Amino acid sequence: MRKLNQFISGDDGERGDSFLEDESDGICSLSPTQRMYAFGACLVAGLALMFLSLIVFVKPIKFALLFTFGNLLAVGSTVFLIGAGQQLTMMFDPVRVYATAIYIGFVLMSLICALWIHSKILTLLAIICEICALFWYSLSYIPFARRMVSNLMIRLFDTEL
Repeated sequence: MRKLNQFISGDDGERGDSFLEDESDGICSLSPTQRMYAFGACLVAGLALMFLSLIVFVKPIKFALLFTFGNLLAVGSTVFLIGAGQQLTMMFDPVRVYATAIYIGFVLMSLICALWIHSKILTLLAIICEICALFWYSLSYIPFARRMVSNLMIRLFDTEL
């Protein structure tokens, strides 16, 4: 478990205690076990909302709301593990700042299209872009994953005549 904690937090082993034993910015007073339960509950709730959104797929506005809030819950669940400050630091790290900005932009765009514009086509388009942005954002946490996907797309869609 200790190696998993070090891997997730990006720690190289110089710190004495794990990130779950840290007070996570001094705001949260949950025990490490409570943090794991909260992480699991948020992740499961987020995945459940994303799954339930598929049931109302024919109504794009309801689909967008359920999917986006489930998406935010699932991504935000790691706050219980590493704290809000560390989460924001990792999200706006120079390696993934553009992916984060694009992801947040499409989350906001899908909510705007669903709640204010009430356009089904724009909402579905924004949700598709949100999924792609989340995929690209998630790849930023895996070493060399974005480069491999980029090279794969170039090879698949290269149109040399």
